Amino acid sequence: MPNHLHVIVHFPEQNFNLNTILANGKRFMDYQIVNLLEAAENKGLLFHLESLVTLRENKKGQIHKIFKDSFDAKPVFSQKFLIQKINYIHYNPVTGKWMLAKYFTEYEHSNASFYEEQLVQHFRPVHYMDL
Repeated sequence: MPNHLHVIVHFPEQNFNLNTILANGKRFMDYQIVNLLEAAENKGLLFHLESLVTLRENKKGQIHKIFKDSFDAKPVFSQKFLIQKINYIHYNPVTGKWMLAKYFTEYEHSNASFYEEQLVQHFRPVHYMDL
């Protein structure tokens, strides 16, 4: 999506801190996005992202503001709810105001084609005995 991200994440361990995990993920993506913008010499967007940094964040050393501080997490307790969320994520880019592709499997930043067209069967998992 042009201005937000949808993900479904599974944590096998019960003892985790979602805030820490998301903060670390955002920080990693921040660096990657800024590096790509710098490489593309996109000074306008870099300047805009600098202007979004608050004084408090600037004092901590933050230079660019890529993500909002908040996030909306919904726990998944049933297969029905999981399928509902997967469908929402897959169809969101091609509905309403977005219309980012003609068909939902064509949106370049989605894994919908793996579900819909079963492209996953074309990838053979690597086993330790194959190495």
